[in-house]
Amino acid sequence: MKNLKSNIYFKVGIIIFLILILMIPTSMVENLIHEREGVQLTAIQEVSAKWGKGQTVSGPVLSIPFDKYVRKYNKKDSIEELIKLKEWVHFLPETLKITGRIMPEKRYRGIYEVVVYDSKLKIEGNFTDLDFQKLDISSKDVHFDKATLNFGINDLKGIEKQVTVNWNNKNISFNSGTATKEVILSGIHAVVPISTDSITAHSFTTEIDLKGSQYLYFTPVGKTTDVSIRSNWNTPSFTGTYLPDEREISEKGFTSSWNILHLNRNYPQAWTGRTYNIDASSFGTDLLLPVDNYKKSYRVARYAILFLVLTFITFFFVEVMKKVFIHPMHYLLVGIAIIVFYTLLLSISEHIKFNLAYIVASILTISLVSLYTIAILKSKHIGFLLFGILLIMYSFIFTIIQLQDYALLIGSLGMFIILCIIMFYARKIDWYTIKLGK
Repeated sequence: MKNLKSNIYFKVGIIIFLILILMIPTSMVENLIHEREGVQLTAIQEVSAKWGKGQTVSGPVLSIPFDKYVRKYNKKDSIEELIKLKEWVHFLPETLKITGRIMPEKRYRGIYEVVVYDSKLKIEGNFTDLDFQKLDISSKDVHFDKATLNFGINDLKGIEKQVTVNWNNKNISFNSGTATKEVILSGIHAVVPISTDSITAHSFTTEIDLKGSQYLYFTPVGKTTDVSIRSNWNTPSFTGTYLPDEREISEKGFTSSWNILHLNRNYPQAWTGRTYNIDASSFGTDLLLPVDNYKKSYRVARYAILFLVLTFITFFFVEVMKKVFIHPMHYLLVGIAIIVFYTLLLSISEHIKFNLAYIVASILTISLVSLYTIAILKSKHIGFLLFGILLIMYSFIFTIIQLQDYALLIGSLGMFIILCIIMFYARKIDWYTIKLGK
């Protein structure tokens, strides 16, 4: 047994076995991070469901019903019948201008922050060239008296007051729902008077006070679409199909503007039926919280095997070079301390900023491992040496998670340097004759 205790290959095998065993609680920590992230998402959804979900304002779309006649062969009577069907033709505006202001605020569900907002939107534009002949529709088959102006709104709960539209200088109230689900599934509509003259222009102006959470998107349905948004939120993310042509972000908030042409999207100004989907072209602004501690915690947890391997290698080299013996149980306890670091980091970061949480959790873990080393080896020199090595290692990982774009490069270079140091100190060791302990 004494020979087995001092056998270097047996010790290496034990170390590898312990690392593999410790990867089990490491995976449990990663699952815990995902679970807590899921709880956060549930909290966001609960607040959003009561306040208003993320909003996408689509339209306006002018939808007009018409009669379509199709021939159908009746096998029973051996005759052709003329069947009348009701279909819809959809027109998009010639010009569309949207100006808006977003007033966000933070709400809390337990320990979780949720971004909600009030917004004031002014939407104006005009419809021209309602040419039915281009779509092979006869004017006599069109029900002009049932023309509707439709706006898409994801969550109607977010509408704060009655919405009216000034249509050709006439105020008309909107009703809930859309006249047809062919273009817009959820929204509001208003029955508007349409001239039978296809060259007559129809102008519109409306204002919508809309509540929502997380994001506000729009669809570029105008032949020319101009959108201008301003807010006092200073961490926006511009996403969707189009990025702003102009944007300015400061500590006081942001302003952004888009100019989009009908040539930039994959649907025309007029069509019939369910031919096209306008939602795929949406764009807008996400109101991001400055820090996502769960994603950062998960990134740190991915380096768990690196922490374990480097710490155990340090212990192993101490054994080899200082001629001391460290029991596998000591390795196991130190490994558990390293795993507990991730739960400390996760729990502390839910209450304070992530960077500060990382520093606190790191100092606690490094101090615990160093003091434990001093206690078992009766050597302050080795304890302080291990403290310095762990401090460098934790600082290195902290640097990596701050550099998202260069994380792989810096990580690869760091690993290369660590390997060089290990090979430098291992170059003169005679691995065939060495025995652990004195």
